Amino acid sequence: MSKVIVTVAVTGSQPTREMNPNLPVTPQEIADSAIECFNEGASIVHVHVRDPKTGRASMALEHYQEVMERVRAKVPMIINLTTGPGGRLAVDADAQPLPGSPHLMSAQERVAHVLQLRPEMCTLDLGSMTTRLGIMANAQPVVERMAELMNEAGVKPEVELFELGAFKLVRSMIDRGLLDARCHLQLCMGTSGGIPADPRTAQLMIDSVPSTCTWSIFGVARTQFPMVAMGVMNGGHVRVGMEDNIYLRKGQLTSGNAELVRNAVQIIRNMGAEVASVEEARQMLGLAAH
Repeated sequence: MSKVIVTVAVTGSQPTREMNPNLPVTPQEIADSAIECFNEGASIVHVHVRDPKTGRASMALEHYQEVMERVRAKVPMIINLTTGPGGRLAVDADAQPLPGSPHLMSAQERVAHVLQLRPEMCTLDLGSMTTRLGIMANAQPVVERMAELMNEAGVKPEVELFELGAFKLVRSMIDRGLLDARCHLQLCMGTSGGIPADPRTAQLMIDSVPSTCTWSIFGVARTQFPMVAMGVMNGGHVRVGMEDNIYLRKGQLTSGNAELVRNAVQIIRNMGAEVASVEEARQMLGLAAH
């Protein structure tokens, strides 16, 4: 087995402190959690930010910037900023936007923080779907323009796939030069409205990855660690973190992201594989030395 890159998604946009009081919310808490996870073996931190006062999802540039500066001051971790916000819409039964619902944003708006801060990586969600909270909308023209902007900025996209049909667009974008043939794919299993996180469907997703691409996998909630095993067994990489799961095991809330990373690393090593260092991760993903 090749070495396994561990990504940690530390906060996301949906979990709350009411669900788990250990959830990082402020930029300092998010950065501190990332640093703790680096010390446990994570090479990549996937970053969402929150409003420090309300705990709600935010797209404020200053919060992203603070997280990046705090992380980079302490560890050489690969920083991967989200571009998912701006592609979601919460509606009621009459298809009317709920009060406070985020509105759909343009490609330029969704990557504005990426263009200014230039992280090494950022996410690029492919496909639209119905979710528990409304609609995740990623129209093809918007996605393609976002990819163009990422390419111009020199930021490597982590292409997030939530169902099998998205692989058609991956191949089309590779053929047209919008994605590099060696792009990195994230297989998102068990999300609300997305493909189920079970071994059979996970194997279908894995088998659909173009041979030139690198890939990682994650599972939501109780499927987080089984999907770690699926990733390791199939020669891929893995993601864990409180964005996707707030429990260590059934009935036991995790004490934080570091505990989830520690458990994933133990699974990787118990399966006979090794965890990639940050330098090894950069090499495997084709990122410039940092």
